[in-house]
Formats: sequence, structure tokens, C-alpha cells
Amino acid sequence: MSQDTQPDHISKKRVVYTLPGVDAVTVRRDEAYRVTDVGALTMDLYYPPDSKRGAPSPAVIFVTGFNDAGAQRMLGCKMKDMGSYISWGQLAAASGLVGITYANGEPATDVHAVLRHVRQHAASLDIDGTRIGAWACSGNAPTALSATMKEGHDCLKCVALCYPYMLDLDGSAGIAGAARQFGFVNPNAGKSVEDLPRDIPLFIARAGQDQMPGLNEALDRFLVKAVACNLPVTFVNHPTAPHAFDLLDDSDTSREVIRRILAFLQFHLGRDLPLYAG
Repeated sequence: MSQDTQPDHISKKRVVYTLPGVDAVTVRRDEAYRVTDVGALTMDLYYPPDSKRGAPSPAVIFVTGFNDAGAQRMLGCKMKDMGSYISWGQLAAASGLVGITYANGEPATDVHAVLRHVRQHAASLDIDGTRIGAWACSGNAPTALSATMKEGHDCLKCVALCYPYMLDLDGSAGIAGAARQFGFVNPNAGKSVEDLPRDIPLFIARAGQDQMPGLNEALDRFLVKAVACNLPVTFVNHPTAPHAFDLLDDSDTSREVIRRILAFLQFHLGRDLPLYAG
């Protein structure tokens, strides 16, 4: 059995939390959002069980910062086909949101192409194009942060970040070094906390036992600066959690943090959405 087909391989891991309705989520696969020289780049849309045509729902985009060619070499699949992205998409849909995962070739620009496509085709996709959020983890977080700084993305209402690599601040170069080491893009080189918008709430979940090089050091530095600038930040520290705790730490605390992430997205993308208990 090859590594990428083993049930305990990281590409197969699902989120350690579930909700009623997950099994009733519907999926629209392979919606083309950009055409390249080598073919179309596509996204998958996870719809709430009770969604109806012509009744648009808010959406959350699961942002990736790794090129899929590299992801396939490391993981045996595209990022959007990992068990983690599939189960997060299902959780979003079971929470009343349209979950969007996507393939990419150029992560730093493809996230913007996804946002444009969703806004331009919101009606046919049954999405409320004025209520879009983003979720990202680990080395995908710099790409999600870059989307908040892009002019014209006023549809982006909130961003949730799990155990994230953030910004290089105060002359540090830990994020740049991690990007080179692990292969994620770092589109925010030279940016500071002052470049972040003041009207896009952030949820940040910190893994207290994270061993990824330089991650918590950069995250802690970011949090100090963000509070000093009075940014709208919701912060949760999971003191016993490892990196990727949503997949690897099957504990009540991990499930509570995941529940709070979903509640944050629901709150900022639509007060009329029910807060499911799972």
C-alpha cells in the first residue's frame, strides 16, 4: 500500500468534529473558475442540505497557498481533495454556508480569481456575493491574508486562521524561511499589520504545542501588534494542541475550537443562520 492510500496518511485525515446534516450536504464539482494554457482550474462547492435554487447562501472559501503540482508530489492529491478540505467543506455546508475548495496553479493569484468568479457568477452559483468569508491554516494563511489587502475584495467579510504562519515583522524572516522550506507562497513580503484592513474580523486559533519552525514566534509577535492597532481579532489559544490539531488531536478542546470557528463564520456572514450544536 502506497503512503498516499494509507487510511492514516495526512491526506486522508478528516476534521475531528462533525455536525448533523454533514451526510446530506450536496456537492457541485469541477466548476471552472479560470482557464490556463494547460486547461481549466476548477472548484468544488459544498451546499447546505436545505439549500434551494434561487435562494443564495453566504460562502466560505478554503484558501490554499501551495501549488497543486507540489501538493500532489507530497500528498498524492490536490489540496482540495484532501480529507481535511472535504470535511471542512462539509462542516461549512452543514452550518448553513456554501463551502468552496479549489485547485490552483499559482496560489498567490488564483485565490483572487476564485473571489472574482464567485462574485461575477454568484446568482448561478446560488451564493450571496456580498457575504463571503475565508478559512486557511498553516502555510496557507499568508495567501488568505493577502486577499484581505487586495482592493475590490469588499465582499470578504471575515477570515478564520488555524495555527497560521502570519507576517514577518520587526525585521524577522521566519515566514520567508518557512515558505522556502515548505513550499508555500509568501505574497505579503514587506507588509505589516498596518496594511491589514480595519473592517475584516480575524479569528486566530493558536496551537500551544506547535513545533513548526518559527510559527508561534511570528504569530505571537503578530498578535501583540494587532491588538496595539486595535484590529478586530478573536483569539483562541489551545495550549496542549499540536500543529494541525483539527485533524490530529481528537479532544473535546479541539472540537470546541472548531465549533467556535464555525460560529465565528456564521456570525459574520449572516446573523439569520442557525448555530448548530454538534
